[in-house]
Amino acid sequence: MAAPTPTIANRRARHDYAIGETFECGIVLAGGEVKSIRDGKVVLRDAYARVEDGEVWLYAMHVSPYAFARHELDPERRRKLLLNRREIVELTQATQQQGVSLIPLKLYFKDRRVKVELGVGRGKKSYDKRQAIAERDAKRETDRALKESRR
Repeated sequence: MAAPTPTIANRRARHDYAIGETFECGIVLAGGEVKSIRDGKVVLRDAYARVEDGEVWLYAMHVSPYAFARHELDPERRRKLLLNRREIVELTQATQQQGVSLIPLKLYFKDRRVKVELGVGRGKKSYDKRQAIAERDAKRETDRALKESRR
């Protein structure tokens, strides 16, 4: 039986950005990159996407070279994202607003193809981050108290 395929998540993205709309898109890969992704050797932390000349490109996603690949590729080269024309127009309009970025949220396999979940995010201020942490802690405490009262 084959090993389960990993989902590589950018856990920092939802902490640093308020994510609005999300898009599922394909990605153009070369050589042994798919096998490296299947091994989970990907870093999405600093990655971002940009719309250029009617195409969407993913920057700064580090894919470690596959050990048995014939050709060495630049681990942080830009990679083309595959979206419908309508979705590209939506992303173009969204990114024209001040402070809006395209952030890859996760990388996963769907029907043997690598997909990227791309989120339209607006950067959070430090006080927004503290407020989100406080809300999460308060919810955790109430859940604990409810669980304790049921015993």
